[in-house]
Amino acid sequence: MLGVCYYPEHWPEAWWAEDARRMRALGISYVRIGEFAWSRLEPKRGAYDFAWLERAMDTLAGAGLKIVLGTPTATPPKWLMDEYPDIAPVDEQGRVRGFGSRRHYTFSSESWWRESRSIVEAIATHFGEHPGLVGWQTDNEYGCHDTVLSWGPEDLKAFRKWLRRHYQTTDQLNEAWGNVFWSMEVQSFDEVSLPILAVTETNPAARLDFWRFKSEEVNAYDRMQCDIIRRFSPGRWVTHNFMGFFNEFDHWQLGRHLDLASWDSYPIGFVERFPFSEQERGRWAETSHPDIAPFHHDLYRGVGQDRFWVMEQQPGPVNWASWNPVPKPGMVRLWTWEAFAHGAEVVSYFRWRQAPFGQEQNHAGLNLPGLHELSQGGREAEAVSTELQVVGPLGAASRAQVAIVYDYQASWVTRIQPQGRDFCYHELVFRWYEAARRLGLDIDFVAPGASLQGYGLVLVPSMPIVSDAATEAFAKASGILLFGPRTGSRTSSFAIPDNLPPGPLADLTGTRTIEASSLRPNVRHRVSGAVSGHAIRWRDHLEAKGEIIARFDDGLPALVSNGRSFLLACWPDGELTQSVLSAVATSAALDTCSLPDHVRLRRRDGLTFAFNYGGVEWICPDGVEILVGDRVLCSQQLAIWRSPAPH
Repeated sequence: MLGVCYYPEHWPEAWWAEDARRMRALGISYVRIGEFAWSRLEPKRGAYDFAWLERAMDTLAGAGLKIVLGTPTATPPKWLMDEYPDIAPVDEQGRVRGFGSRRHYTFSSESWWRESRSIVEAIATHFGEHPGLVGWQTDNEYGCHDTVLSWGPEDLKAFRKWLRRHYQTTDQLNEAWGNVFWSMEVQSFDEVSLPILAVTETNPAARLDFWRFKSEEVNAYDRMQCDIIRRFSPGRWVTHNFMGFFNEFDHWQLGRHLDLASWDSYPIGFVERFPFSEQERGRWAETSHPDIAPFHHDLYRGVGQDRFWVMEQQPGPVNWASWNPVPKPGMVRLWTWEAFAHGAEVVSYFRWRQAPFGQEQNHAGLNLPGLHELSQGGREAEAVSTELQVVGPLGAASRAQVAIVYDYQASWVTRIQPQGRDFCYHELVFRWYEAARRLGLDIDFVAPGASLQGYGLVLVPSMPIVSDAATEAFAKASGILLFGPRTGSRTSSFAIPDNLPPGPLADLTGTRTIEASSLRPNVRHRVSGAVSGHAIRWRDHLEAKGEIIARFDDGLPALVSNGRSFLLACWPDGELTQSVLSAVATSAALDTCSLPDHVRLRRRDGLTFAFNYGGVEWICPDGVEILVGDRVLCSQQLAIWRSPAPH
């Protein structure tokens, strides 16, 4: 189904009924409201004004719309910030990040937790059993604008409490952090400082623990809101809207207490956020890269335990990237269908109407700023609504044959100690995902330590810290395993394993890493053998007991096979990535095809979806029943058919 984000507080009340009527006429079933409205809901402490929101919800529900209500904690009001200055976050330079935009709070403030409980309980109590209410969204985009990590007095106080719980004694803390190095030992937890603003690099073990602590705070804060909502609003589901290419906290952990995950899909905006080359940015500037949105659909389907929404779908140009082009005609429709192909239950557009005021004036909506005029994105949403009637209800996305283990801690470790300036965890994962998709493969993302049974191929692009649970899951996996660089290179205390990398996976992979080399952008090490290409950015120097199936030019192992396990000792360039993925897919006996770089396929519920992001036509296979689109797949078009994918 389709949904939309709506802000009744932004528009004259006389418009609400007409807006609701037009939403239903457009084919919209769900509407998200309320997530930024705290100053209207509680204009002064304890002086709640819920009447306007109740009228808005009555109007929307009266038109047949189902309501998702957001808790308003992403925007604490001015009176609250004045009353409790300790709520404000502090940046890494020690500067208070003030009022005047949004997300101006630290998760460590006890005042903030108390005030959050108060407003969430008040709203859940008043609206929790409204007949039009079907679900809740907690807060909005946790961590947006770099707000997971905060470095103020409240954060230091909470961090010291966390360390006391985890280490019990300073002897254990000093041992875990290796504080004997550079005379960093402490005799009391009150001597612990925040790991910032030192003369040079601060202790990596301390930095990792600070990140773990902050991630756990985000999780606990969301759990607090979910518990309140479930107490006062029984029978309604709860979600949170995550973001793209965002690794500041462990989403797997938070997803465990949600009923479903959702995320905010801005495919063109993310072209500017992702470290693409300038050539790639230019090529995909008006369509997005074919794997940006799908990557996150698959990731958040996993985080949501096989259930996810797109809570905010880009409907046109956005306002927040370095450059914000208008999408090519057809792309809003294509992105919508692509979300459904990957298992989305609902695609909800941001927003119903473009705002003529505030910070997001240049962000498109389904309507232009006036009352009655659809934008290009609005017309494409209307087309999807019609096509949904043709295709009919879609069943759940089935388990894929390929799994990628996505490890948020790996992102933290490789940023804390990158060793090479251009080592970017999510970029490496994305490139492996891209290569697998070009083979026509469907992909699931799984958490470290989760069961890998039933997957023909498991990809682990990098996992510096391999837990006992992950080690056991790899040992019990039924399919082929491919590990990438830096895997098993650190213990949980951020130390080199006693047996050298890959640590607990040494026997499984049949390898030992003696040294590691980060490679400048103009340095490439050739790889040849069963696979070919070049190492870029990173190279592990291995000893191998397993079979060496590809070598570097200096004769050292590049790809090692040990039974059903493969280890790739480098960051591969595009040619080598595709070559290695093709080789391991063949070893796993997976059914693959070779797609051009601008075409992607996805399967759901007996249907095959094809998407063309490029400027060259692609011909769909013969003998299929095409439900949507044409057999000749033109630029920015899609096709849906009942048939297995082409071989």
